[in-house]
Amino acid sequence: MSLLAPAKLNLGLFLGPRREDGLHELRSLFCPLALADRVIVEEAPGDADEVICPQITGPNLVAVALEGLRARGWRRAAVRIEIDKRIPVAAGLGGGSADAAAVLRLAAGELDGIGELAAALGADVPSQLAPRFALVSGAGEVVEPMPDLPEFALVLIPPEEEGLETAAVYREADQLGLGRDAAELDRVTARLRQVAASGASPLDYPPDLLANDLEQAAISLRPTIAEALAALEEVGAARAMVTGSGPTAFGLFEDVFAADEAASALPPRYANAIVTAPQRRLAGLS
Repeated sequence: MSLLAPAKLNLGLFLGPRREDGLHELRSLFCPLALADRVIVEEAPGDADEVICPQITGPNLVAVALEGLRARGWRRAAVRIEIDKRIPVAAGLGGGSADAAAVLRLAAGELDGIGELAAALGADVPSQLAPRFALVSGAGEVVEPMPDLPEFALVLIPPEEEGLETAAVYREADQLGLGRDAAELDRVTARLRQVAASGASPLDYPPDLLANDLEQAAISLRPTIAEALAALEEVGAARAMVTGSGPTAFGLFEDVFAADEAASALPPRYANAIVTAPQRRLAGLS
């Protein structure tokens, strides 16, 4: 069995107050991308589950997801999972979360409590159970599906060096005093819901909704992000911003042809730029 695990893009990310559990309230429009890892699932040769992904050193969220399924009573025979990584690691694109969510989809219809397990694994996992354009709230556990987006394309500039640790970016955001109070977050939420439900292209969104409250923190930790954003604007991006906690920068373009042309015009240091587009809906858990 081969599963697709699409990357996610944050079309706007707004940071609210810290909750009692230590997590921040967030509001974001999550857009799954055609850029995706391939998760290959086979029967294991032995009695133990096995996860193979050479690009990940240390604990793999897929292994944690499998352990969670087993702890909740999933009785399928042991599996061997090999991950063909195409999503850059620790890049703010939710690759590890996408892989874990793909594995959780294996237990669809066989096990209760998958949504709760997804939320426990990480903020990006719940939205990836059934990848589609959505307004995401809470600390990522509240997913409100939205109409599919019209055609547009993106150029991603992933990190030239190692990625950024999400927790470090949030700490920096707190130190910089970034974020919004509850009332302002509620106002932003209403506007995000309205624009997303309209079916409009992100290229037509109000500029202040195409913002990422973590961007300043990410740039503070990795100043080269600002250079990538400037490069995207120089080649004609309608809007350039950071996705998630960074360090990936992205630019919005009208279509894949414009994005391809822009990627070709980037300075040679960005030869790793990726042209992609929104991923249409995949079957999964509701």
